[in-house]
Amino acid sequence: GLLLLAAALGGVAATRCPAPCVCDNLRAHVLCLNGSLVAIPDTIPELTKKLDLRGNSFTVIPAGAFHATPFLTHLDLQHCKVERLEEGAFRGLGRLVYLNLASNSIALLYQESLDGLSSLQQLILEGNRIEEIQPGAFGHLGSLTVLDLRANALVYLPDLVFQGLQVLRWLRLSHNALHVLGSEAFAALPALRRLSLDHNELQALPGEALARLDGATRLDLGHNPITYVAEEALAMASLRHLFLDHASLQDVAPDAFARSPQLRMLDLRENQLQGLPPLAGAGGLARVSLDGNPLLCSCLLRPFHNWLARARVQAEGACAPPPALRGRPLDSLKPPEMRCSRHRPPLSPTMPSEQPRAAGSRRCPRGCICSPDFHHGSCENRDLQEIPRDFPGDTRLLDLRQNTFRTVPPDAFPGLKELVSLHLQSCGIRELQPGALRGLESLVYLYLTDNHLSTLAAAAFEGAPQLAYLDLDHNAFTRMPMGAFQLLPNLISLHLQHNAIGELAEGDLAGARGLRWLYLAGNAIRHIAPAALAPTKMLEKLQLEGNRLVEVPTAALQGLPALSELKLSQNPIKRMGDSVFLPLASSLQHLYLDNMGLEQISPRAFAGLGPKIRSLYLESNKMSNIPNMSNFTGLEILNLQDVPFHCDCQLLPLHRWINTLNLRVGATCGSPAEARGLKVKLSTTFQTCAGWGRSEAGETNPEKTMAASKPSKKKRSGKSSARGFSKSRA
Repeated sequence: GLLLLAAALGGVAATRCPAPCVCDNLRAHVLCLNGSLVAIPDTIPELTKKLDLRGNSFTVIPAGAFHATPFLTHLDLQHCKVERLEEGAFRGLGRLVYLNLASNSIALLYQESLDGLSSLQQLILEGNRIEEIQPGAFGHLGSLTVLDLRANALVYLPDLVFQGLQVLRWLRLSHNALHVLGSEAFAALPALRRLSLDHNELQALPGEALARLDGATRLDLGHNPITYVAEEALAMASLRHLFLDHASLQDVAPDAFARSPQLRMLDLRENQLQGLPPLAGAGGLARVSLDGNPLLCSCLLRPFHNWLARARVQAEGACAPPPALRGRPLDSLKPPEMRCSRHRPPLSPTMPSEQPRAAGSRRCPRGCICSPDFHHGSCENRDLQEIPRDFPGDTRLLDLRQNTFRTVPPDAFPGLKELVSLHLQSCGIRELQPGALRGLESLVYLYLTDNHLSTLAAAAFEGAPQLAYLDLDHNAFTRMPMGAFQLLPNLISLHLQHNAIGELAEGDLAGARGLRWLYLAGNAIRHIAPAALAPTKMLEKLQLEGNRLVEVPTAALQGLPALSELKLSQNPIKRMGDSVFLPLASSLQHLYLDNMGLEQISPRAFAGLGPKIRSLYLESNKMSNIPNMSNFTGLEILNLQDVPFHCDCQLLPLHRWINTLNLRVGATCGSPAEARGLKVKLSTTFQTCAGWGRSEAGETNPEKTMAASKPSKKKRSGKSSARGFSKSRA
């Protein structure tokens, strides 16, 4: 027995724990939080079951990255700046049940990106910039029950995109930009019970795609610009809860839900409905919510009101006109009160008829692969020198990567009216000739990464008006292709990262009025003209990291009322003056100021910012103090690592404020000598300061120094409005 005990103790002692990680051998749990890791450590104990790598900087997860830890069951990679998952990145993790990749920069999921995760039950991909999912990407995840794709950049879901997810129960697609769904997009999801499609760009109820979900009981479609629900639009046999709130509904057909016989609750809040007809066929309906609609309580509403009484349906809502009934709840009205008036409800908007889909022949160019099930054509890495033709007319994804085309001539893709996604990465392309994309009237995604393009003419995009995602990363642009986007009214996302662009001039983005995400990292931008971003009134994300800006481009940020994320990391900005972010005071939520060599921040640099700020990155800079941020009460992430704070009495307010937060901020003392390396939160150097131990109410004026905010009742009860460092949103 003693020999066995000694052997066990020796095994634990010999277990390696890579710096700067913490290893709990009893629970087989390793934490490497918020460090400077740029590669997955290969010295993590082999028997580790839970590995937490949040807040590091991996960029790429290479093939076989976790081969040394085959017993992992939980892996957390949130906030790790991951841009790419190589094929086979997780191969060998057959025991993994939980994988969190939230809040990274992943743009594309390939077919083998998630290979090897046969036991995975929860996959969190929220808050990335995934624009496209290739069919088959989830084909190896046969045990998955929850898939979270919220807050990405999806516009289109192809047919069978979720094939292989036989036991998936909840699919979360909220907060994307979806407006095109393949009719078979949700096929092969027999166990799905809940589908979240709220906060997208759907203009009509996608009835054909939803009809494949026989077992779904809850459907969230709120916050979509849907104006009308047509006859028998929804055929979901098991649906019980339907949310269509905060849409643009003006009318609902009487038998809209007749083919969803189990429907119990219908949420129609905050629409533009003046009334509803009796809902024929919805015999099981128990509650209809109509709060926030301009209900016209005239005689025209009597049939609906009578139906509510007969069917014993509870209705929530109140009258708008006529003035005599304004504010009266529906359930308090008597039929004689609903008198006839001259008002008439608007006619039902006519729904556009669906275009019949061409069956498409099964021809395919020599040397290429054409999949009739996925409508997918591929000639990847075939050493082609000319773009092949004669693909099936119903092709929707065409992959021509890693060939040698040099140029894309006019009318290069004839007969491909249904093509949605076109991949031309790494093809040596130097020119897109006028009319190159002519006829691609359904094209949404165009990938031209890793080519040799230095100019672009607007005429190159003639005939592709639906283009929403344009990726021009890693080309040879030395300036923005001025006027090139005039023919792209639906452009949402523009990638021009890792080129050699030196400035943004006025007129560069003319025509890009719908642009939401602009990626310009890794260029050589020194100057942004005050009116350069003026056309992009809807811009939400602006990524400028890794350029040569020496000051915050405050003037250029005027007139961007929707901008919520600004990245200025790795620019040589040494000093930050007063009110530099004031133009974004009403919208900014995520601010990246890390790795800049920042030496001084004005006390009023953050003037106007406050509770809206959710994440602030200031790590790896050179300042010794920071301004008052006591009103940043909505913080979820605050990173102050590798900042040489001078822990004297001037920093006491920061010490106090940090202690009120339920955040892991990483702030350490750089001086004086006796405090060097200590956490600001725990340093004892402040105990000699005048006012040490005073109550929160008696602290220094917050206008002059960083004052601690008075804890709220939630904080006193052990909770906080600021959640833990790098915790993903609920």
